[in-house]
Amino acid sequence: MPATNPPREMAVVTGAAVRIGRAIALALAKRGYAIGLYYFRSEDEARATAAQLETINTPVLLLPGDLRDPDQISELFRKVADSPYRLSLLVNSAAQIQRGDLRSMSVEDWDTTLAINLRAPWLCARAAAALMSQEGGLIVNMSDTGASKVWTGFPAYEVSKAGLEMLTRLLARSLAPAIRVNAIAPGLVMKAADMPEEEWQRLIQKTPLRKPVSTTSIVQALMFLIDSPYITGETLVIDGGYRLI
Repeated sequence: MPATNPPREMAVVTGAAVRIGRAIALALAKRGYAIGLYYFRSEDEARATAAQLETINTPVLLLPGDLRDPDQISELFRKVADSPYRLSLLVNSAAQIQRGDLRSMSVEDWDTTLAINLRAPWLCARAAAALMSQEGGLIVNMSDTGASKVWTGFPAYEVSKAGLEMLTRLLARSLAPAIRVNAIAPGLVMKAADMPEEEWQRLIQKTPLRKPVSTTSIVQALMFLIDSPYITGETLVIDGGYRLI
């Protein structure tokens, strides 16, 4: 059955096929957005997410590509421009986290992490802003509470997320007044595949609220930013007090 009030606006979500990005895409669909669903290698998951969105009458534009390649980012937003929906929201959720040591990690690993986590959000924001134009919109970058920590085991990731929060502030000044730019910095959301369960539980118990961040809390933070037209250049920390330890 077609939607009674078809959406006029689109939200592009990078990394929308899985995990936090998927939860964000589903929540935005329920809010009435058409969804531009970017993915890289997770094609099966992306199509499954798209199928779920279509069951609630949400138009979905599948956007495969490699965020390491500026030309593919340009093509992504060309497809968005050709869609019948006005881009009014961009959520930069795609990211790479990789262990490493500053004394030994490869240049390739460093460059790949910064290309995905920092350069791609800049290029996506720039392309999105050109489409939002004078009608305005909102850009939200997914940072990490680790941006204020010193995790020596994830140096490129740490640098990229700290840079992303500065990029958020720079974009907020550069794109105002028509476009707002903010960030969300979650804390402990999900255990890394190579982290022992006992270490994960130790970190959770050190956090003042003693529980991991739920995807619901992250979605609620995004909805708060959408509904707060006088907030720009801010990073909303959703970490249960993890920054306090």
